[in-house]
Amino acid sequence: MITDGYLSNAIQRASPHCDERPDPADISLLVVHGISLPAGEFGGPAIDQLFMGCLDTVTDPRFQYLHGLRVSAHCLIRRDGELLQYVPFHLRAWHAGVSHYAGRKRCNDYSIGIELEGTDHSSYTESQYQAVAAVAQQLVRYYPKLTAQRIVGHQHIAPVRKTDPGPAFDWAYFYQCFHRS
Repeated sequence: MITDGYLSNAIQRASPHCDERPDPADISLLVVHGISLPAGEFGGPAIDQLFMGCLDTVTDPRFQYLHGLRVSAHCLIRRDGELLQYVPFHLRAWHAGVSHYAGRKRCNDYSIGIELEGTDHSSYTESQYQAVAAVAQQLVRYYPKLTAQRIVGHQHIAPVRKTDPGPAFDWAYFYQCFHRS
């Protein structure tokens, strides 16, 4: 259930990396991402630290390329299906970067970003498919401009820069789960 921009079944974490949307009524795109920190490793605290703005990029050489980066997502789904929410849906999370969809730029302005802990080439888990499908179903019911046809991957809105969630994400299976939720 969504109440005041929050999922009732999510662990709430307030990321500082968000701001007001230009038009809070224009939530019309859902962007699925894939992320792992360090690259290819799962289960550690680094993703949470990145979204919360406290990732140590100075002393850990694996994260130096992230120094000064201010990013977030609305939600993160861990490998075991654990759901964390960093930004309420009525606010703009900083997940899409330079992006465009259907002729519109600045996808952060009108999209919701969900990160899946994974990589382009590692299979996503059953728990993640079930969780992302359930969240997507709730969002489509709650936001009238958001439809099943407006659920995309990061690679679809920033094709030159991004490849996630990558070929390992099974879109057909996601939609099977989505239509069953």
